[in-house]
Order: sequence, then C-alpha cells, then structure tokens
Amino acid sequence: VQLQASGGGLVQAGGSLRLSCAASGNFFSINTMSWYRQAPGKQRDLVAEITPDGSTNYADSVKGRFTISRDNAKNTVYLQMNILKPEDTAVYYCKRVRPGALDAWGQGTLVTVSS
Repeated sequence: VQLQASGGGLVQAGGSLRLSCAASGNFFSINTMSWYRQAPGKQRDLVAEITPDGSTNYADSVKGRFTISRDNAKNTVYLQMNILKPEDTAVYYCKRVRPGALDAWGQGTLVTVSS
C-alpha cells in the first residue's frame, strides 16, 4: 500500500488547512486511519484517528479544532484543521492500521503556522 499525504502549507494563526491522505490498494474501508505529527526535536504523536465504523479519537490539544473524516469510495482520509496555532507546526503523517497487515505510513506533509 502507498499513502500519499497532501494539503500542508504555510498559514497564519487562526487559519485553516485541510490535509488529505490517499491510499492505494484494496480494503481501505477496513483500515483504521490516523494522523500523527512530529515537530522538530520532538517525538511523533497521535493527532486523530478514525476506525472502520467511523468512531473518532483526538489528542486533547486538538479537540474542538480538528476533525478527521474518511471517504471510503475515494480511499482517502482527511484532517480538517481550524483555529490553527503556532504550536500546531509540524510534519503531519497519515498511518494505516489493519489487522493482519503491517502498519503503513505516508511520506508526511509540512504544516507551518505563523504567529
């Protein structure tokens, strides 16, 4: 499987961005899809995840500002990011988890939020 993340960029604080992660291959609908982020010098942390049945989970730092969603017909997961803060600056990665398969990571997309 290949995961292609896109949508990153430079935005001012308070602005919005929408990240996309398109997956190749089959069985997208049975994957748990996640977004992680890694700021310079820091570990990679979970931002949000969405299960096959549409249940979602968010890091406390993004609750109420970020929304994860999926379109199984397009094999794509999205991360809508609103009210962005400078501390949201990081490389954002999508991840696929499926029972019986190796985890897969996308290549990352850089989000920079200026103050």
